Amino acid sequence: MAWAILSSVIGAVLLVAGVPKVGDRARMARVVRGYKLLPDAMAAVVGAVLPWAEIVLGVVLILGLAPAIGGALATALFAAFFTGLTVNLLRGRVDLDCGCFAFDSGKDEVEHIGWGHSARAGAFMAASAAVVVTPSLSALDRLAGAGIGLFAVGIVCVGLYARSVMSFGRRPIDDYLSNAAIEMRAISTISRY
Repeated sequence: MAWAILSSVIGAVLLVAGVPKVGDRARMARVVRGYKLLPDAMAAVVGAVLPWAEIVLGVVLILGLAPAIGGALATALFAAFFTGLTVNLLRGRVDLDCGCFAFDSGKDEVEHIGWGHSARAGAFMAASAAVVVTPSLSALDRLAGAGIGLFAVGIVCVGLYARSVMSFGRRPIDDYLSNAAIEMRAISTISRY
């Protein structure tokens, strides 16, 4: 069942990465072009095809259809991501959008890549390579593994979303209100005299 969990986690990650990108082909082409590894015409094609490849490959891995082929294709895809990120980091080019998971709520600012992005792609590449050697599993093991894997990725997605909209501890508004409270106390003290 562990193989099914691993396969479905990788598949779910590819789905989470691919689905939001489908609607913005122009921006996806800009992201691919930003890596400066492909000719512009080819970058546009890759930008249009990549989200769909991630979605189809994600479904294949979740359902456990031909795990050796799906794992090999995912390994190649993550190897390409790893290579693109690493080459640009070695060039000193960190001011670009990695294009990993959507486009950060549609903001137009330039994102930054780091070695963490490259390491994550490398880890997914290694995990995908492990899926290639998946032994044959029963339908029940495949179904249970897919359920656990999808649940785990869902929990991570909810946690990351909650972290992006919630702030624990002091927030900028707290600093603003603290200054306002100090001013109000000062005015109140002055007005008594």
